[in-house]
Amino acid sequence: MARGIPSEVIRHFQAIPLFDAVSKKTIRAIVSAATEVDVKEGKVLVREGGYDRDLYVILRGEVMVTQRGRRMAVLGPGAFFGELAFLDRAPRSATVAARTDLRVLVLGPREMQDVVDREPKLARRMLETMARRVRANERSHQH
Repeated sequence: MARGIPSEVIRHFQAIPLFDAVSKKTIRAIVSAATEVDVKEGKVLVREGGYDRDLYVILRGEVMVTQRGRRMAVLGPGAFFGELAFLDRAPRSATVAARTDLRVLVLGPREMQDVVDREPKLARRMLETMARRVRANERSHQH
């Protein structure tokens, strides 16, 4: 089944910053393990304090990220969220809701762990993004 993934799908995933450094073989594994989901505007995907551990990659549309009711960021196509809960198994640190109709790729914790074990570059990319978000969050609290 994974071998039958069209090359345009592989190219699409290589264009997503999280996956641009991984092999085609790993992208095939990600596509096979992930679920693509359409989400209606306004739906909450992740709730602050929740214990789910899915990782989301935005394929189309935008989400609004809030923390304690405060707007933190808007994320669009190619962005991902959920890496913090995946990496540390703690409760969700923010609420993420669909700002527009969305299409997201959802990777469960077991599938994501398999992919990260195979491609450590992915873990490094998640950590870099997480560090940038923590720093931006710290700066926004200083004002």
